Amino acid sequence: MRLSDFDKAPENEFTDVPTTSEASSESQVDLVTGKGDATVRPETVAASSAPEPGFFAVLQNRNFVTLWSGQIFSQLADKVYLVLMIAIIESQFQSENQSISGWVSAIMMASTIPAVLFGSLAGVFVDRWHKKEVLVITNLLRGVLVLSVPFLLWLTKGQVVANLPLGFEILLIVSFLVSTLTQFFSPAEQAAISMIVDKPNLLSANSLYTTTAMGSLIVGFAIGEPILALADSLGASIGLGVNIGKELLVGASYALAGILLIVMRTGETKQIPTGDEPHVLADLRDGVRYLGEHQQLKGALIKLVILNSVIASMTVVAVRMAELLPEIKASQFGFLLAAGGVGMGLGAVGLNYIDRKLSRAQLSLYGLLGVAASLVGLSFSQSLWLSLLCLVGMGVFSASVAIPTQTTIQSETPEEMRGKVFGLQNNAINIALSLPLALTGLAETALGVPTVLLCLAAISAIGGIFTQKYNSVD
Repeated sequence: MRLSDFDKAPENEFTDVPTTSEASSESQVDLVTGKGDATVRPETVAASSAPEPGFFAVLQNRNFVTLWSGQIFSQLADKVYLVLMIAIIESQFQSENQSISGWVSAIMMASTIPAVLFGSLAGVFVDRWHKKEVLVITNLLRGVLVLSVPFLLWLTKGQVVANLPLGFEILLIVSFLVSTLTQFFSPAEQAAISMIVDKPNLLSANSLYTTTAMGSLIVGFAIGEPILALADSLGASIGLGVNIGKELLVGASYALAGILLIVMRTGETKQIPTGDEPHVLADLRDGVRYLGEHQQLKGALIKLVILNSVIASMTVVAVRMAELLPEIKASQFGFLLAAGGVGMGLGAVGLNYIDRKLSRAQLSLYGLLGVAASLVGLSFSQSLWLSLLCLVGMGVFSASVAIPTQTTIQSETPEEMRGKVFGLQNNAINIALSLPLALTGLAETALGVPTVLLCLAAISAIGGIFTQKYNSVD
């Protein structure tokens, strides 16, 4: 029995979110003409009238709410995972007066390597598999891996292999496997949103997802440590033992996300081949070719890469900024990053009120120009409050780039290409997040914070203007 066997929706199952008559007509035309070879979704043809697109409309969609609920727990586990690894290293492997940076860097490398190696490959396989099954299984397996950590550390306590504690090597392996599973989860999640949400409501759905991601980022970095400490205390008080509660919290969050998604129905009617293995290189070439032939998708992907490169660079610059600002210490750089997260959350909410006044191409252009303006202001700031204001503004404008461009990729990619395209997108963004981490520190040392910020502003502005040529159709 497969999970997909429970995914056959009755005729009116997907009428939670009625579409507008215009959207309904568009969907019916697509189905008649075979445009995009899309899977027939009953909710796109069953409704004849609809509320205005927005948060209220997507929150009426039971399947989206289920997917979103799973994302809350999954995102929280993702963001707290690094905090969990740091807590374990501090308590079991770090020696007195020894820097923790080497241990943490190794964990981050173990998590980054799968993102670079497997991001595109995972999308090829996701195209051949049922998206719901991928979402459920990857969450459950990540939960099992994290829940196994206390037992594995106990089993390997005191053992050393290649001059490293075997327990720490176990953490590296677990981090590698968790990250590998995430590479399959991410394109399946993006494809699932496209399958259960109608095109008029995709921007609102992505806004909710971005708001949740930013909220989990703030929670993970700002209060992740006390939450894990509280979980340990509660675990000890009910007899689970010391230093087990935090692993139980993170692992259970992944597992609960998987369990919630079991009841989601994506309406997948596409027959997935069972005996035909994916031709990996050919499918990768298909994905690259498809992006090359579709200007809108190419432009949207370039904008996402530019935005994520700038954001990754800012995570490095924020540490030096905190050191230079007189009101805070370098160790409090998280306040600066949290300000950007708050801005992205505000921007995600605000998009629902202006998305019908501006096209997605206009939103992303103004967003990149706004990011550039915020960075220019930040380069001249010598005050904490002005810096926080600029970072909140940068977050708001970042949301107006990330959400419309992601919506474009989802709405303009046919079902049979979604895994490939989202896999390539995942890989490109992972590289965009990784390279600046190495280059920005060197640039800041050589040029200084203001010059680096002005360079990032120039990249944002030039990127926004350059990619306008790809928006002949919106």
